[in-house]
Amino acid sequence: MEKLLEVKNMHVSFDTYGGEVKAVRGVNFDVNKGETLAIVGESGSGKSVTTKALMQLIPQPPGRIKEGEILFEGRDLAKMNEKQMQKIRGKEISMIFQDPMTSLNPTMKVGNQIMEGLIKHQKMSKAQARKRVSELLELVGIPDAENRINQYPHQFSGGMRQRVVVAIALACNPKLLIADEPTTALDVTIQAQILELMKDIQKKTDSATIFITHDLGVVANVADRVAVMYAGKIVEIGTVDDIFYNPQHPYTWGLLGSMPSLDSEDEELYAIPGSPPDLLNPPKGDAFAARNEYAMKIDFEQEPPMFKVSDTHYAATWLLHENAPKIEPPEAVKKRMEGNANGSSSSEGERI
Repeated sequence: MEKLLEVKNMHVSFDTYGGEVKAVRGVNFDVNKGETLAIVGESGSGKSVTTKALMQLIPQPPGRIKEGEILFEGRDLAKMNEKQMQKIRGKEISMIFQDPMTSLNPTMKVGNQIMEGLIKHQKMSKAQARKRVSELLELVGIPDAENRINQYPHQFSGGMRQRVVVAIALACNPKLLIADEPTTALDVTIQAQILELMKDIQKKTDSATIFITHDLGVVANVADRVAVMYAGKIVEIGTVDDIFYNPQHPYTWGLLGSMPSLDSEDEELYAIPGSPPDLLNPPKGDAFAARNEYAMKIDFEQEPPMFKVSDTHYAATWLLHENAPKIEPPEAVKKRMEGNANGSSSSEGERI
């Protein structure tokens, strides 16, 4: 497959009164055309900072991209100035943010907000843009589009507002769509509708998607590949099947084991002990070592490299070293893996 985006050794820091917060520390990944890559992890793991850095939406100062390349169709976005990025944002790369109410201007009619990008990037006339807005609203499932163009955000429900945000993101037919937890603020029924809508639109437009979420059930439903982030680093990356059927990193085990299952009423959920490290002073060695019940001496001394599990699957854990003891995942994780293999669902919208 042809690569659309390549991120190489990206470091993002924030300068605070307490010192330098190393929010993203040497991230590497790529996205192919027409593919959906999900980035998962706890709050504070660096997911949103990573994707905002791709579009240079990190406030500078206090934030800065310290190092690395962000190659979009061969062009390094990290080296572009604001004027150059304005031609990329909305036109070639679009973003759907978490809360539709803060993404929309409450004083502007919905139609005008969608038209802005069409007039700026597509050089359409107002009449052409208005016609395209009607088409977009119908595409995202908003009925009576002609009348709703003239309404304000407060006249829409939460689910409908998120559909409007999706319409804005899709207005200029971007090659890459970044969705930052786009269904977190919605109930599960509307969430399923929005996810189905995004999948359907992606098939029609052949755009690539980076999907940020902490919900592994959502991941199973939308992604082709999954990158697991912890403490500003990608600790495991692979296909959906790799991550759900054959997870290798103890942190991924913890995420899978903490998923509730609909078919086990009295099942005790696995909990990851402790809390993420302070990225003002990242720990030596493996950042997950202090929370890892399987940690070895080397975990506290040296950072593990990315070990190759298969052609599509990589994980950064010393447990994959040839001299490491053979450790089995916890029982809760094994049950989850068995459930995945047997096709049982474990959360709303999950397909495996």
